[in-house]
Amino acid sequence: MIPAERILVRGPNWLGDLVMTTPAFRALRAGYPDAEITLHARPALLPLLEGAPWFDRRVALRSYHRGPLAIWQEGLALRAGDFELGLCLTDSWSSALLMRVACSGITVGYSRGGRRALLDRAIPAPPWLTPREHHALGLIEALGCPSRGDALELHVSERQVDTIDACFAREGVNALEPLVLCAPGASYGSAKRWPAPAFAACADALVERGAQVALIGAPGEESLGRAVTGAMKRRAWDLTGRFDLGETAALVKRSQLVVCSDAGARHLAVGFGVPCIALFGPTSVAKTALNLERVSVVTSEVGCRPCYHRDCPTDHRCMNRIEPTRVVLLADGWLAASVPAAKREPA
Repeated sequence: MIPAERILVRGPNWLGDLVMTTPAFRALRAGYPDAEITLHARPALLPLLEGAPWFDRRVALRSYHRGPLAIWQEGLALRAGDFELGLCLTDSWSSALLMRVACSGITVGYSRGGRRALLDRAIPAPPWLTPREHHALGLIEALGCPSRGDALELHVSERQVDTIDACFAREGVNALEPLVLCAPGASYGSAKRWPAPAFAACADALVERGAQVALIGAPGEESLGRAVTGAMKRRAWDLTGRFDLGETAALVKRSQLVVCSDAGARHLAVGFGVPCIALFGPTSVAKTALNLERVSVVTSEVGCRPCYHRDCPTDHRCMNRIEPTRVVLLADGWLAASVPAAKREPA
């Protein structure tokens, strides 16, 4: 292992990737139990790790997509931290450049995208279809850190729990009744989104069965929440855009089921062991096929998927052909398993 008392970690750029990197974070802390470890990541992602035990500091990434000069300036500012080890958990050239400037010690990352000259130790990149959990974990293991398994792991802070408790009290959510979260958004693009009328039909059926339903999503996705609740015949709480990522994670932890696309909400659910129904359209589960024990993957049999388009160029058949009744049947099974028999059976 490389001796280091101060470590800088350039974290993933996307929510799902960040959650799937938690096995690597766990292994890094196991390998460096006494080091001061700083996570450098996009500001919106940092609240997700507010309660995590792996980092001593969380620093917002400011130069993302702002060009070489911004990278150079941010790297120089970080260099005051006198980091002895820099870990590049993203595969971009720009992240390697920032690490090269920011770290006064040894920089480590995968040798991909012409980055070899920027890294002191360039580790051979794994195959493209390597699960994301193992992609990040492999880099940490190359340092000599012991693996602690590939299960996803999330934590919430006391502040985040208090925020959700206050929300439940304000909105009248009954913490003793089943809560289903519907996440209609997908930052990847519209091609991943299940149509609002389908979400609404599914949510109505779940309310009729006695579940409480809430819509969740990131700031900027409020119109998606309104589209679903506007198409519903029953009552649902629209919490879209109300919370930061860490508070949303605390909300997911309190739920009994999450219904979502192949997007961040799925990974939040897995991180807490909450059952999830994940609707896959343009993407394939092949690269994220680990930790699916409590995930029901729903797809439609169309010849054009997976295409990985962000916006469908035709009729969005891969998502339009997923029937709400299929999702409701799966939800019935998960909810029945999560509610004690004494509550399900009449006295």
